[in-house]
Amino acid sequence: MSGFIQEHGALWGTLTVIAQIGLFMVVLLIALAFILLMDRKVWAAVMMRKGPNVVGPFGLMQSFADFGKFLLKEIIIPAGANKTVFLLAPILTTTLAFVAWAVVPVAPGWVVADINVGVLYLFAISSLGVYGIIMGGWASNSKYPFLGSLRSAAQMVSYEVSIGFVIVTVILLVGSMNLTEIVNAQGGGIWTWHAFALDHFPLILVMFPMFVIFFISALAETNRPPFDLPEAESELVAGYQVEYSSTPYLLFMLGEYLNIVLMCALMTTLFLGGWHGPVPLGDMVDTWPPLLLNLAAVAWFALKMLFCFFMFAIVKAMVPRYRYDQLMRLGWKIFLPTSLAAVLIVSGYVVYMGVQA
Repeated sequence: MSGFIQEHGALWGTLTVIAQIGLFMVVLLIALAFILLMDRKVWAAVMMRKGPNVVGPFGLMQSFADFGKFLLKEIIIPAGANKTVFLLAPILTTTLAFVAWAVVPVAPGWVVADINVGVLYLFAISSLGVYGIIMGGWASNSKYPFLGSLRSAAQMVSYEVSIGFVIVTVILLVGSMNLTEIVNAQGGGIWTWHAFALDHFPLILVMFPMFVIFFISALAETNRPPFDLPEAESELVAGYQVEYSSTPYLLFMLGEYLNIVLMCALMTTLFLGGWHGPVPLGDMVDTWPPLLLNLAAVAWFALKMLFCFFMFAIVKAMVPRYRYDQLMRLGWKIFLPTSLAAVLIVSGYVVYMGVQA
């Protein structure tokens, strides 16, 4: 961002940066519409039905039709609700979900903010995301949304701890919290990806389980099945957003799916090599135009991210729901000690083998 401002001046540089951010948001929203359709199609296929197939060819326009429906419906606010907080909660949730994408690199140099503390930035934004859910549940002036928001906040905080320790293992191997440098450290082919760590062969016994723990913790962090405990069937309500309708409900769902896709992007960045292909091409690509190289990098990144989301969708369709005590026991008694042990093992390996960059 600062490079554009220095190159084009304060005014045009700032306008260029704003235009790039706007373009990135538009592309992300359009991609999100089709990812949501993919989620519904996978769920339908597991149940041996067609899913959305009427609006547009093969149902491709279904998400856009749903978007129009949400915009046109009436916004209903409960009589006893705190209207300011009630409307601010979904806006805060969606804004934080967008802001978190600022440090995610999708190709070499294609990142809004290439900062050296990108991982800390993501931790800060994800911790703030809990407030939108608590605000929405509390402002509804009903005990059922409030209970749902407390459950959601508790499980998000619980699994953020495990995710944090898992990411620490990656930081130890790379020696940097910059997400671009983490991707560049995996540029030697599939054997250098952190999920497999074949270049540090003994660590495959640690890093692949860390990849699995990150995936399961991401399900709980984003309230995805089988960890969608805020939607308590025993209470016959949909959780913290039960009093929401129309555009505020859309913003909550938009923020939720943005966080889900963000987790898929982080799995790709931290463990699956980011924009790098499984086989390094070496000098073969030196003659390719830079734009073609970047588009190929974006394609690899998108394919890996879609694979991660496909796993999210399959788990949603096939795995039975956990009880709340099972959810908490898994996070605090299994994932937390395991990730702590992994941090000790990886740090010992880094110190005694001298592999840190």
